[in-house]
Amino acid sequence: MAGHPQNIIFLSCDAFGVLPPVAKLSSGEAMYHFLSGYTAKVAGTERGITEPVATFSTCFGAAFMTLHPTVYADILQKKLDQHGTHTYLVNSGWAGGAYGEGKRMSIKTTRTCIDAILDGSIQHTEFRKDPVFGFDVPVELDGVHPEVLNIRGTWSDPEKYDKQAKKLAQMYVDNFKKYEGKGSIDYTQFGPKAKANGGASISETSF
Repeated sequence: MAGHPQNIIFLSCDAFGVLPPVAKLSSGEAMYHFLSGYTAKVAGTERGITEPVATFSTCFGAAFMTLHPTVYADILQKKLDQHGTHTYLVNSGWAGGAYGEGKRMSIKTTRTCIDAILDGSIQHTEFRKDPVFGFDVPVELDGVHPEVLNIRGTWSDPEKYDKQAKKLAQMYVDNFKKYEGKGSIDYTQFGPKAKANGGASISETSF
């Protein structure tokens, strides 16, 4: 019988071009994103979808949850704390702009992020706090352009990114209202701050 995992990865596909390719989550942030289940429906994965559509699927599998989602969140958080498991949000979506403007992140970038998680090297890098979403983002990661890690810098118009980030943050906040005051812990405090400002701009690069 296998032991408990050292790492848990939540996989998202952000069609707004806002989320970084990888972010480290605290225990509370992990539960917030677990309950949110944010991703995008993309062409080729669901019928009738011709372009990405943002969606929130509770626990990344809403259709299969038989109990209230906060029950699963409480159990998962206890396991994370008990076994010291690290949790990461990996985004395979767009950079340099939303769908239609930016480009989809390369499979190589996503694989490199996951490799860094699995081999533990990501734990030895420097992190910065995202001003809107609050999670920790690597400043450097071997094999990934630093400009892509600071996703705002991939946009030609940083102010447009800021508006897009606030839009996505508000979507998170609105979606999470149904969990306020539910479960043993109110995880609302670990969500994004829709009114926060973005960081400094950096030059454009390939993704």
